[in-house]
Amino acid sequence: MMDRSSAASVDQPSAPSPQDTRSDAKGLQDGLQEALLEQLFANDEPGHGPDTQTAPPEPERRWPHLRRGIKIAAGLAIIAVFGWLPLRAIWENSSVEAVLNSRLVTLRTPIGGRVAAAHRMDDQAKLEAGTVILRVVNSRSDRTRLDDLRRQKSRLENERPSLAAKLASAQAAQQDLARQAAQFRDGRVLQLEARIAEIQTSIEAAAARRDEASAAVDRASSLAKTGNVSTVELARLTRELSVAQQTELGARKRLDAAKVELTAAKNGSFLGDSYNDRPSSVQREEEMRQRASDLEADLARIDTEIAWLANEIITEEVRVADLSEANITTPVAGRVWEMMTSPGEDVQAGQPLLKVLDCSGAVITANVTENVYNRLQLGDHATFEPNDGGEPISGTVVNLTGAAGAPANLAINPDALSKEPYRVTVALGDAAAHACTVGRTGRVVFARNETTP
Repeated sequence: MMDRSSAASVDQPSAPSPQDTRSDAKGLQDGLQEALLEQLFANDEPGHGPDTQTAPPEPERRWPHLRRGIKIAAGLAIIAVFGWLPLRAIWENSSVEAVLNSRLVTLRTPIGGRVAAAHRMDDQAKLEAGTVILRVVNSRSDRTRLDDLRRQKSRLENERPSLAAKLASAQAAQQDLARQAAQFRDGRVLQLEARIAEIQTSIEAAAARRDEASAAVDRASSLAKTGNVSTVELARLTRELSVAQQTELGARKRLDAAKVELTAAKNGSFLGDSYNDRPSSVQREEEMRQRASDLEADLARIDTEIAWLANEIITEEVRVADLSEANITTPVAGRVWEMMTSPGEDVQAGQPLLKVLDCSGAVITANVTENVYNRLQLGDHATFEPNDGGEPISGTVVNLTGAAGAPANLAINPDALSKEPYRVTVALGDAAAHACTVGRTGRVVFARNETTP
């Protein structure tokens, strides 16, 4: 009994009290470390082992020194581990936070209508450029102008056969009248030629009478000198000679007039007292020719209008098709980031439908301290080191926004990095970075640039 009481009295001063632990200068961390160390070495204290009665007092005196050394070593290890990060940040031009980001492409509907899914797709499926994602169908598109154009074309096409028939009839009548006019002209020429021949015969007869009268006058003049012919007879013969000469002269004038009329008839003009320069057949032929020309011009105009309407109908059909249905395609390779509508929903023109993550335009958004930011320049080389231990990704500094607002067309808003206000954007140069791993965290190490004096 005495031994147990003495052992208990020996154990009481060696165990630390809770009040001493709370009053320690290093606080709760040292208290937890002491409790852990006491638990580890509980078996070495007096009264817990089989050799408690025979253990010498020397280990009890060395135990506080050993425990203090262990605590000092643990503190140095904590300082070494947690102090390495700020030291490395001081030695290197690196970011405080960094995240793999990518630009967003917002697809909007060009027309109003109802949304229909083009095909079933997975949210994580990667889409190639030009892939049709949605279709917008507008069954109530305006077709008024297209219908008007089609009606005008149909009306002209219906008028064209009757106009062509009128043209053919006018051309046939004109040809008939032209034949009649030609026959009249040929007959008139023959008539004038016969008249000219008749006049020439008359001229010859008048010339013969003139010669006879002239011989009679000469004979009577010689006889009158001898008194065998009276003066009256000589005067009569002289008068007959004069009449014969005038008759011949009149016949020659008629011949000249007939020749002029013949020449005009051959040229298409007809001279005479009973009609004008052109006969009725020729006039009617000219009128019918003019009518045929007008009908031909109208037919050409209708053909031109039909051809123009056909082109306008094709253009209007394309426009109506564009307003009736629109395919929403991805302009870049990527994946769907946010679907802002659903099949069956009615949308208006210009309304955003979805956002596509541009995998080909991956960037890194990072925030840095003010000292690091002031040492950076556009075009500096940078390396992104992922926190998961993946391969580093090289890139180039393309934007230094500082404390200004960052671009808003990114998948992850740079404002989410809030530890430092100075922001940097790095464009990636490795193909491995185009895998759309948006949100991957890490840090960016910038190449140190030597400034020239």
